[in-house]
Amino acid sequence: MIKNFLAVFVVSFVVLSNASAADIKIGFVNVPRVLEKAPQAEKAKKDLEKEFSPRDKRLLAEKKKIKKLQEKLQRDAAVMSADEKRKLEKDIVSKSRDVKRTQDEFREDFNIRRNEELGKLQKKVYEAIKRLAKQEKFDLLLTEGVVYASSAVDVTKKVQDQLAKMYSSK
Repeated sequence: MIKNFLAVFVVSFVVLSNASAADIKIGFVNVPRVLEKAPQAEKAKKDLEKEFSPRDKRLLAEKKKIKKLQEKLQRDAAVMSADEKRKLEKDIVSKSRDVKRTQDEFREDFNIRRNEELGKLQKKVYEAIKRLAKQEKFDLLLTEGVVYASSAVDVTKKVQDQLAKMYSSK
């Protein structure tokens, strides 16, 4: 982080010192805020929910079945034969292992897909930033590593608008 700050400082200093008579246009983009409010992010979230909801519901149903079996064991253990009790305990352990394995796979698959969608979104954000920089003739647009940026150079809203235009033109 300190290296990023120093690099930005050095670049800014060199650009400003070489500016002499030319006006330099510098801006700042708060990328996390753009990612949070991008219409593409909301669509990706809904797509992920749609894709993973059936699996999540199946997992919840299996957990409920296990809970019912555990309740049955607690309730009826005193009147069960040793074989029935052992068989029910074994069934509970087996189903619990299966659910845990399925849940781990679900979590891994979900994280992979979420990261894919985030990567696509980040690419679109940087395309929007580049487009804005070219359209408005910025000499330097900064993102991460900025300690302070006044509202005069903060173009985050304009980048969000670019993303909205990109989204609506599909």
